[in-house]
Amino acid sequence: MSAIKQGRVCLKIAGRDAGEKVVITKVVDENFVMVKSPKRKKERRCSIRHLEPTDVVVSS
Repeated sequence: MSAIKQGRVCLKIAGRDAGEKVVITKVVDENFVMVKSPKRKKERRCSIRHLEPTDVVVSS
């Protein structure tokens, strides 16, 4: 899935943080990524099945 890459802004569609926008900080493997959100201090591991990618990419 090429839309899942570092810096991509996504919308969480499942889980405790459903409806929240997050940024992918690291791709762990083919099923999981690390995400960062404004509400949480720490990065969290998230399944790519729980993410809906947007067209926005954050560059560092």
